[in-house]
Amino acid sequence: MPEPIKIIIPMAGWGSRMRPHTWSKPKPLIPLAGGRVLDHLIAMFKTLPDAEEAQFVFILSPNQGELIQKYMSKHYPQRKVDYVIQPEMRGQSDALWHARAYLKGRMIMVFSDTLIESSLAFMAQDDSEAIAWVKSVPDPRRFGVAEIDSTGWVTRLIEKPMDVDNNLAVVGFYYFKESEKLLQAIEEQVKRKDALKGEFFLTGALNILVEMGVKMRVEHVAHWLDAGTPDALLETNRFFLEHGRENKPQANELEDTTVIPPVFIHTSARISGSSIGPHVSIGEGTIIEGSILKDTIVGDSAHISESQLKASLIGDMVVISGLVGKFNLGDHSTAVQ
Repeated sequence: MPEPIKIIIPMAGWGSRMRPHTWSKPKPLIPLAGGRVLDHLIAMFKTLPDAEEAQFVFILSPNQGELIQKYMSKHYPQRKVDYVIQPEMRGQSDALWHARAYLKGRMIMVFSDTLIESSLAFMAQDDSEAIAWVKSVPDPRRFGVAEIDSTGWVTRLIEKPMDVDNNLAVVGFYYFKESEKLLQAIEEQVKRKDALKGEFFLTGALNILVEMGVKMRVEHVAHWLDAGTPDALLETNRFFLEHGRENKPQANELEDTTVIPPVFIHTSARISGSSIGPHVSIGEGTIIEGSILKDTIVGDSAHISESQLKASLIGDMVVISGLVGKFNLGDHSTAVQ
């Protein structure tokens, strides 16, 4: 029997684009569409053949381990998960090097702010050496792109191309039949000192992998979603609520309240005299009174009263009263007018 496939998720990093939320929690634990980003990451693999046997490996910053492990133990006790620490932020290839003890045989690697909607069922019969998932985009210049030849094989990856001729953006989701070869490529990348500002980017290692003769093809994704910035997270929240992640609030959760679908309202939330939706996600134990919320994510145990929020990202245990507008408030904040 082959070894279970490894699913490697590098999570280490400062999370600077998601502050103030990442001052108190790692980025994968930020609220999104009735759960956390991490829940949606794990859900991406539900169509993977033998998904229940897959072994997850999370690569964490030194200060992240306790919160991530606690969350996984509570919500996914049946999952096989190992944890690796990346002591310094020296890039994606460096993160994988620290997880080298687990890089044996088949492996999927996905970045922690990459969310895709694409079936993985085809992998039951696929015998590719390597796969890079891609999405055609109007302007690829802020992404990496895959350059392919006339037969469909990847010839190289280009980070942030100068033109828009090639629009096959790589989404940060990869498969390797023999992950040991990726380690060889990373080792060669370090020997070549192929780094930018002290960081070893995965693109460099993948180009070396192709140089080594590994055949890499592309797989097109149906939807590519981002959880890396507040605005992107809100856009992803809208998509998820429109595509099956909404729920229908129970009558006992609402009092004199209008709900405009799609929304997700946790069963323990309590809402009165308010208008909720569209595209609103409300977490566990949150109380909302006399307020209007649109296009907003609210974490757990928040208390919002007499406010009108739109396009806002509200963390856990936040207290808001008398506010009108767009807000980005981290955990334990208090904002009272």
